Amino acid sequence: MTITESIEVALTLYQNRLKQGIQVIRRYDAHVLLLLCNPDELTQVWVNLIDNALYAMGQQGSLEIVVAQRHDRIVVEITDSGCGISLETQTRIFEPFFTTKPRGEGSGLGLDIVRQIVQKHNGDIQVQSQPGRTTFTLLLPIMS
Repeated sequence: MTITESIEVALTLYQNRLKQGIQVIRRYDAHVLLLLCNPDELTQVWVNLIDNALYAMGQQGSLEIVVAQRHDRIVVEITDSGCGISLETQTRIFEPFFTTKPRGEGSGLGLDIVRQIVQKHNGDIQVQSQPGRTTFTLLLPIMS
């Protein structure tokens, strides 16, 4: 399974929520090489990131997903048009059990799991955020 196929699996899980007013913009580089990875784990990464993006946007907005190859890495950027993440919160979002969601709506484990899976694949994850635009960037090494 390719990166884009695993992203599409995750998007399929959210199809009903996406139809309610979320525009999905896909920018997939057709020449992305394969990764040596566990596709099920990467699908879990996309599910967590897409779920958080949809939560941040509420019922409407845009979700942009970019998959490209840069040098020896595959870059995946997931950008939403939601409320943004404050600088103070950005320093804590990968901590286990830290959540900004109301009690009962989030465990605070999603981004910790994402970080662990990305690190297991010798990758890196970064976040940039301001109101109206939050981007999670994943850098994953290409299979040699």
